[in-house]
Amino acid sequence: MAGRLGTVLVAGLGVSGAAAARVLLARGDDVLLTDAAEPAVVAELVAAGARWLGPVSTPPEDVDLVVTSPGWRPDHPLLVAAAQRGLEVVGEPELAWRLRAPGPDGGEPAPWYAVTGTNGKTTTVTMLEAVLQAGGLRAVAAGNVGRPLVEVVTARDADGRPSFDAIAVELSSFQLHWSSSIAPAAAAVLNVADDHVDWHGSFDAYREAKGRLLRLAPVAVGDAGDPVASSLVAGHRHPVTVTLGEPQRGQLGVRAGALVDRAFSATPAGELLVELDALQVRGPHNTVNALVAAALARVAGVDAAAVGRGLAGFRGGAHRNVLVGSVDGVDFVDDSKATNPHAAGASLASYPRVVWIAGGLLKGADVDPLVAAVAPRLAGVVLLGRDREQLARSLARHAPSVPRTVVPSGDDGAVVTDGDSVMREVVAAAVRLARPGDTVLLAPAAASMDVFTDYAHRGRAFADAVRALG
Repeated sequence: MAGRLGTVLVAGLGVSGAAAARVLLARGDDVLLTDAAEPAVVAELVAAGARWLGPVSTPPEDVDLVVTSPGWRPDHPLLVAAAQRGLEVVGEPELAWRLRAPGPDGGEPAPWYAVTGTNGKTTTVTMLEAVLQAGGLRAVAAGNVGRPLVEVVTARDADGRPSFDAIAVELSSFQLHWSSSIAPAAAAVLNVADDHVDWHGSFDAYREAKGRLLRLAPVAVGDAGDPVASSLVAGHRHPVTVTLGEPQRGQLGVRAGALVDRAFSATPAGELLVELDALQVRGPHNTVNALVAAALARVAGVDAAAVGRGLAGFRGGAHRNVLVGSVDGVDFVDDSKATNPHAAGASLASYPRVVWIAGGLLKGADVDPLVAAVAPRLAGVVLLGRDREQLARSLARHAPSVPRTVVPSGDDGAVVTDGDSVMREVVAAAVRLARPGDTVLLAPAAASMDVFTDYAHRGRAFADAVRALG
């Protein structure tokens, strides 16, 4: 564990920032706090010895290190001023890496098995957690999902031993931008699509942030079907790829309806991990997620049988391609977490005939490639949200014969307090378009905050509206 860090300015007091401040205070570091507003947690941290500065645009002269929130863009005046002063700026994951507690008897700290990508990170990391635990490891999911890393790496049991011996880590591009020394035991890039360019400044910068995770990892895992992810992995000293087809040596893939490992198996033909039918999560994208989780677990020493048990027992997360009900022969699936076109496309590819519920805040994303690709699957479309007309124009170009209904919502750019009633109208419209055998799929390809509090509220409203159908 690192020695005293001196005076640390924690910029942004969300979950990760507050956790960083608590750990730094417990270590005896001097902690300064800043944010755009004064959150409730400030009182607790000040009582523990921190100093609240209020909003500031330049670091105080005595600051040695800045720990920034992943939500703060690099062009924030405070972070620009810190860079001009030559101050190091890190994110909470980088801080956690530097503060890792040694293992039993002073051995190596718990290894990280890390995942990034535009979509699928949370599902893959929680799958990985389940598989590591099935293999007998005291594992936990942390980072951009679950607990803050800085808490996990410093956690101790009553006997003083570290609480975990393996950590499944989700890292976003924002977090990776502020990281420099993280060296996971294995790292994976699931996919890289056009997203968060406004934050990073360009797609190349976004791609570079994702690829940063692989630089210091002994093993790099990527999806052979994603051109950017596969290119990032290709130049690595130990590349492993996953495929939905028959795996070659150095790959994990699918053979005769089962997941097979030909990357870490001692036998040339590979080892069977689990039958596809045993997985409780649907769709080709979730098969890729399972293969990546399996690859990382194999690096951790988990045997094939335990990998299979862990994957078969995994039920998936809320609002991620979850069947919430079936009414009159129509399935209703909540994938509210599909907040961009890439994620929505992966979800839509899971079903042969779909009534698609789409729309919200597109954040400048181009939906034409998505609509053109999924048009043959569409039995109907229900549009909502502020940017619904952009989707309507794309549907008119690429799926002109597909019936669609528009539900006015999100026009004023503010959160609509009765998003639940909007969703009831949306679901009623979808029912009118659906026929037995269809799937009504909430995969909006857009953010939710024009009509709902967040994607979880949107998903709950959808599930409630489906249950109300009887």
